[in-house]
Amino acid sequence: MITGILLALLAGSLVSLQTIFNSKVNERTGSWSTTTMVLFTGFIASFLISLVVEGKNTFSFQHMQPWYWLSGAIGVGVVFCLVQGMKLLGPTFAISIVLTSQLSFALLFDSMGWLGLEKIPFSWNQLLGVLVIVGGILLFKFGGKKTEKSGTVKVMPSDS
Repeated sequence: MITGILLALLAGSLVSLQTIFNSKVNERTGSWSTTTMVLFTGFIASFLISLVVEGKNTFSFQHMQPWYWLSGAIGVGVVFCLVQGMKLLGPTFAISIVLTSQLSFALLFDSMGWLGLEKIPFSWNQLLGVLVIVGGILLFKFGGKKTEKSGTVKVMPSDS
């Protein structure tokens, strides 16, 4: 379980890091060029690692549902929407919305047993957990410093 938690934490940090890099690439080129570059370099990296780790099993695709092949096309939507979301909302707000959406849909898919997942009983505590996260995001985004009528931020003196 500890290994799974550590890998999930690493994945979260890598998603945030990749999002920042994607945003920087998007400042120099268009969103579709960014998406193409990100997915192409990801393809090259994963293909080479797969050849080293899995060898000839890299090319073994037996017993796969045809609709699983849509995963790459879904990835295009993920990268494009994330790049646009960051441009419009900023990194922290965009990522927090993405992660909340991801958690909400995972709860829905698990509870309904959709897409071949084992059906996990729905719990109101799970929904409450998602709502607490949404509340935290709203507090984080809108619960900051008050601004004066002129639009300047009122800075409080520090104790140091």
